[in-house]
Amino acid sequence: MQLKSKKVTKNIRYNTILDCLSDRAITKKDATAYIFLEDGEKELKLTYQQLDRQAKVIAAYLQSIGAEGERILLLYPPGLDFITAFFGCLYAGAIAVPVYPPRGNKNLSRLLTIANDAEAKIALTTERVLRDRTKLQNNDTLNELQWLATDKITDLWSLNWQDKKINPNSLAFLQYTSGSTGIPKGVMVTHANLMHNSRMIQTAFSHSEKTMFVGWLPLFHDMGLIGNVLQPMYLGISSILMSPIAFLQKPLRWLKAISKYKATTSGGPSFAYDLCVKKIKSTEVADLDLSSWKVAFNGAEPIRADVLEDFNKKFAECGFSAKAFYPCYGMAESTLLISGGLVNSAPKIIEVESSSLAENLAVKNGDRNSNKVRLVSCGQPWLNHKVIIVNPETCSQCKEGEVGEIWVKGDSIAAGYWQKPELSEKFFNACLKATGERGFLRTGDLGFLDAGELFVTGRLKDLIIIRGRNYYPQDLEFAAQGSHENLALNSAAAFSLEIEGEERLLVAIEVKRTYLRKLDADKVIGSIRRAISEEFQLQVYGVLLLKTGSIPKTSSGKIQRGKTARDFLSQNLNLVGSSLLDNSREYTKEHLGENKSERVKQLVAIALNVKIENLAPDLPLTSLGIDSLRAIELQNALESDLGVFISMTELLDGLTVSQLVKEVSKLNKNARSNENVIKRVSRDNIIPLSFAMERLWF
Repeated sequence: MQLKSKKVTKNIRYNTILDCLSDRAITKKDATAYIFLEDGEKELKLTYQQLDRQAKVIAAYLQSIGAEGERILLLYPPGLDFITAFFGCLYAGAIAVPVYPPRGNKNLSRLLTIANDAEAKIALTTERVLRDRTKLQNNDTLNELQWLATDKITDLWSLNWQDKKINPNSLAFLQYTSGSTGIPKGVMVTHANLMHNSRMIQTAFSHSEKTMFVGWLPLFHDMGLIGNVLQPMYLGISSILMSPIAFLQKPLRWLKAISKYKATTSGGPSFAYDLCVKKIKSTEVADLDLSSWKVAFNGAEPIRADVLEDFNKKFAECGFSAKAFYPCYGMAESTLLISGGLVNSAPKIIEVESSSLAENLAVKNGDRNSNKVRLVSCGQPWLNHKVIIVNPETCSQCKEGEVGEIWVKGDSIAAGYWQKPELSEKFFNACLKATGERGFLRTGDLGFLDAGELFVTGRLKDLIIIRGRNYYPQDLEFAAQGSHENLALNSAAAFSLEIEGEERLLVAIEVKRTYLRKLDADKVIGSIRRAISEEFQLQVYGVLLLKTGSIPKTSSGKIQRGKTARDFLSQNLNLVGSSLLDNSREYTKEHLGENKSERVKQLVAIALNVKIENLAPDLPLTSLGIDSLRAIELQNALESDLGVFISMTELLDGLTVSQLVKEVSKLNKNARSNENVIKRVSRDNIIPLSFAMERLWF
């Protein structure tokens, strides 16, 4: 069955997003385009005229160094500088490549693979980040780039800008998806793609000139960029932005901004709503007014019905309506939006037999006593986009209620992967066997249609999705097996399970036969957690050390991750050592001790969900799998409860428990001697967030 999209009669006035900006700079020159809330609160404003001028300043400078047609890396911390640089690239006729500034010498692999794949020669950033680039001097690839601090380019350059008359079919930017670190894929998004998807979002979300945005999503990914920056530009309205870190530190800031600015559209992955339920106190709810919130979009990871219900239950007294929830589906390869529901209509939730999904069927009215799973609809496609469900093996279209791969066709589908013609042909030009119809995007996602609505059920491959970010298991397994000499190669399985309502990562890996008798399991397990924490900013909930040759494999030697997960649940794995983090909070802040050293350990135990007796003095926090979200929790706890500030860089760079205790003690002494708490803020406190969408934000 093919879904039918609603027709929109409104004519498109602009061919490119630059046409929008040029018009806004004239007709709404003094109107506020963007407000960035520094630290989640202090306003930094940018009018349409200021944005247009600053973008042309950057464009003129880029034109002077021959950047037209070049791929340009955008390495900016959250803020308005990213927006001016992005439009500056477009005005120069260059191809923007949004990325995130690295943290010292850590986690350079993604940046390096993107830089090499895009063949970038220029990197734009701020003066502050450029100063800190000294930490990257030993890297040849980054040293070969021409680095420019756009906040230091003088306004005089705007006089030299030349209008390049950008073609709608020209590339606007490359959106790099998450994927195996050795095979980065840059989605080629054209100006025509941007305009079509912008119009689609406007139509699906019922946006108008009265719409007001509030957003915290990363601007270097498609949802933050297209949803919270380009859609407001398309509409000619204001957008209120804050950094992801500001939201994670205090989720209340997000809802307070919605309340203060009377936002009508805002949203994020499912975990964001869950975080608000868990972190915002009941005493803080009374001052919120969420009655203006009409579109609370939700996507980027499996949408859980219980999260929607819990959020509505907690914030209904603030004026939030369950009808505001807007589950949706999309990906970078489709520019952004693929499908969404109807505004002011409660999400459609159905129950299907969990066992039927394993048979590629969605059975709604089966055995009364069978286990059921609740699924949330992601709505319908819009603007004549076509969504079908296809058997991935036979390329034959499925019937309604049959589970298969989601295929999409329409004008928002990107031009392919940068310099990967074979992959582009395979994934962007798929052909239906029966009809010969071509031009479909193979999403790699599984789902089914029910009464004309799309339900997403999982991934065709073993992709792991935690807090909205995609992780390829091969990358996690590679990091694990290289973390200690006792571990066997090509004998690891990374998978995720839902533990107490939260998706958690587990890694099963074989131990080399020669080390079985003298295995130091705790040391090996700590090495695995540390390796994955440092490279991916991801906490490993469970590490399972297996006897040599016991991990489930196919007859051809391929790892069976699904069977490994099932064997774990049924206790059929041949374990020689294991560790599962304590998922229940042993301490609460109401039961903290008076002794400062013990208090620090208790705060660590609370933030990392571990037992305090597991906190050996010389144990690095990374060995417990600290990730960026838990680091932020710990940072906030230390500041609010003990009055000291420890930088994110220190927490994520191997600080041990004893070192943390000593650092807190030293800062407390300084505070007493200076009467005020001394906060040592690291200037390179720029980190890759563990929840950031790599392949899809929607």
